[in-house]
Amino acid sequence: MPLRVRQRCHAVLTVLATLTATVLMAAAPPASAADTWTEAGSDRADPLTESQGLTSVEVPAGAANRYTGIGTIPVGVSSRGWNHVGDPDASYDGHYIEPYQADSGTAKMFRVQAPDGTWSEYVHTLSAGEALNNSWVAISPDGQWMLSGEYGTMSRFLVFPTPGVNASTSPSANLPQAATVTLDHAVRDVQGCDFVSATQLLCSSDDPAGTLFGITKPLLQIDLSAAPTGTANVTGHVTALRQLPLRSACSGEFEAEGIDYDRRTATLRVIVVSPGFCVLTDSKTYRFTRS
Repeated sequence: MPLRVRQRCHAVLTVLATLTATVLMAAAPPASAADTWTEAGSDRADPLTESQGLTSVEVPAGAANRYTGIGTIPVGVSSRGWNHVGDPDASYDGHYIEPYQADSGTAKMFRVQAPDGTWSEYVHTLSAGEALNNSWVAISPDGQWMLSGEYGTMSRFLVFPTPGVNASTSPSANLPQAATVTLDHAVRDVQGCDFVSATQLLCSSDDPAGTLFGITKPLLQIDLSAAPTGTANVTGHVTALRQLPLRSACSGEFEAEGIDYDRRTATLRVIVVSPGFCVLTDSKTYRFTRS
């Protein structure tokens, strides 16, 4: 085939390919847009008892929101080395779970309060390459699976059977990792996540650099390819929605902490700890509504 004929054929094929792609794109359903979360108010966060995490509790009815901080760690727990508590969560049937870590070792711990008020502890022995820190937990809406994350720059979340809820778990046995959520974009210093639906989470990131998304301390949305089941890995699409509020009478480094979504009121709450001396005076739990 002469060169000029081949060039004309290539041009025609290119145009046809472009038109076909355009038709297919027009026929495909539009991608779901990320939600917009607008600040709706704030409450002072006590630096000792409300500085690490928070969760809304549906059972029993009328129960108060729960918070964690260094002042909420029982002496009997900290004396055994579990001296850091992260962002907790509660299942819709009333199981309340706090994540704990120690300064060193090869395990992390999840402390569970059943609806009848009794406490139990579930220990997870670290897998190869797993970070020691235990910053947060997020319980799936069906209650059977629990997500947890590692501090630092990461491209995954860990999936566990929910201790005390999933029938496969026991305080006398190691709590195994069941699956992984592989993220399509790295995240940094995630301090808390909570399920908004079976396949969507909102997460608070304490990222101080801002190089991953162009903003520091972002509110992240994670859209999962499927609801976690513990029998297969899933993927997560990461979107940075906005920067969390950074307001204080003091200048310096803020710290984004735990997060909670209350489905009963569709209210999102995030703790932001103020820098310097103002950690005592104007740290806040910010409230957001979706628009």
